[in-house]
Amino acid sequence: MTYVVTEACIKCKYTDCVEVCPVDCFHEGEHMLVIDPQTCIDCGVCQIECPIQAISPDTQPGMEKWVEMNAEYAKVWPAITWPKTPLPEAEKWATVTNKYPEHFSPKKA
Repeated sequence: MTYVVTEACIKCKYTDCVEVCPVDCFHEGEHMLVIDPQTCIDCGVCQIECPIQAISPDTQPGMEKWVEMNAEYAKVWPAITWPKTPLPEAEKWATVTNKYPEHFSPKKA
C-alpha cells in the first residue's frame, strides 16, 4: 500500500503534508503535489495533516488513476521537502469538485 494525492489538491497545493513526511516523498507540480510510491513508507501521517482530505490510501476504490498519476509525475516533478504557502486561491478551490482534467497542469512548479 501507498498513499496518493488526489484531485482535491488541484489548485490548492497545501503543504501541511510535506512538513510531516518522514521520508520526503512529495513532488511539486504547478497546481498540485504528488507522492512518489517508491519512497512512501505508508505511515499515513500526511493523510491526517491534509486540511482538505486530498490524500488517500491507494487501496480505496477508484484510486487507480491517481496511483498512476502520482507515480508518473513523481518521476518528473521536483521533490518538495519544506512547506510553502498554498496557492493564492486555495481556499476558494478547496471545495470545488471535478477539477480534473480541466484544471490540472503537467508543468513543474
